[in-house]
Amino acid sequence: MNIKRERKAFTVPLNSMSDVAFLLLIFIMLVSLINYRKEVHIDYPVGDASAKTSAEQNLELWIDKTGNAYLDGDSATFGEVEAAVESLSRDAPDTRIHFIVDRDTPFMFVNSGLDILKRFQYRSVSLVVKDAAQ
Repeated sequence: MNIKRERKAFTVPLNSMSDVAFLLLIFIMLVSLINYRKEVHIDYPVGDASAKTSAEQNLELWIDKTGNAYLDGDSATFGEVEAAVESLSRDAPDTRIHFIVDRDTPFMFVNSGLDILKRFQYRSVSLVVKDAAQ
């Protein structure tokens, strides 16, 4: 007994391809925002000599020209800065603090930040400046 089979051509439905592409685009956009780094706009002071440090384990302490402090881009009071430095000195003393100050910041605000670091004898500190060659 001969059974005849009909062969149907296999087709890929293209109706949903635009939906898949749109979802993939949204996924890529969301994943790229995960490593978003907050930054405060300041005018960096110029330094004669500079060295690069690793950005893997650090805490960024920003002070703008009006004296506002920021921890990793988030606004903070000097009391919150002190609490963060205290917990770092106790829990993760290898963490480097990047001290970033606007060049027009009055020294009393800079001194307030440095006093906090001195109080806890924090030794792993980088003063961030712009290279004179740039």
